[in-house]
Amino acid sequence: MIAVLLTLAVGLFILIGSFLGNYLKENKKFIDVAIGLAFGVMVALILLDILPETIQLLMGEAKYIGLIILFIAALIGFLGLRLLDSFIPHHAHEALHHHKHKNDQCHNDHLEHVGILATIAIVIHNIIEGMTLYVTATQDTKAGILLCIAIGLHNIPLGIVISSTLQKKKELLINSTILSLSSFVGGLAMFLLSNLISDMLVGILLSLTLGMMIYITLAELLPQIIFNHDKKDSFLGMALGVVLLLLSIFLG
Repeated sequence: MIAVLLTLAVGLFILIGSFLGNYLKENKKFIDVAIGLAFGVMVALILLDILPETIQLLMGEAKYIGLIILFIAALIGFLGLRLLDSFIPHHAHEALHHHKHKNDQCHNDHLEHVGILATIAIVIHNIIEGMTLYVTATQDTKAGILLCIAIGLHNIPLGIVISSTLQKKKELLINSTILSLSSFVGGLAMFLLSNLISDMLVGILLSLTLGMMIYITLAELLPQIIFNHDKKDSFLGMALGVVLLLLSIFLG
């Protein structure tokens, strides 16, 4: 029961981040910092968290087989999100680049588009984190509490990212609620289906998430930073994102 409650509690950090982002998102400087923060968090999350964990999970297979599975699943995640990208509303990516951020509506539409894509990838990631948190807490309650705090710390900037990219309150409320419950869904799945969930399955899901996050980082967030005329705020956000992620990993 404690383990399940921890997976529910960790979602509150998403709501904290969403509240902070929603409160400050009218400030253009904050938006630029938030985009940089999103980029920093994503890169650090990919390189320092998801990739090492995925490799560890898939190394149960023959070495090269595991790497091949990782590459194929990540490629499917990348291309799958690219395909889904074309069906998501408010896709003003090309127009945004053409106007170089002079068109505010175009800029807002693209931010909303990034928010929707990020929600999809982060939900999958958080479900897997919820599974990990549940297993850890059932084995050692103290370790589970520390891991809950660690996951919560890097959920705060993720909440800020979502709230700063979604302009409509209804969409923000729906997405933030889904994100805040996603870790709990992972913990509940582990509670109900623990006998059916293997390292291989979790490794494949993480590989898919890895591909999705690489797509968001390179195809959505990086262009935003490149076309931002004043890059100081973006670099500040990147540094803050990396520091927060490193702190959460250290605590974990």
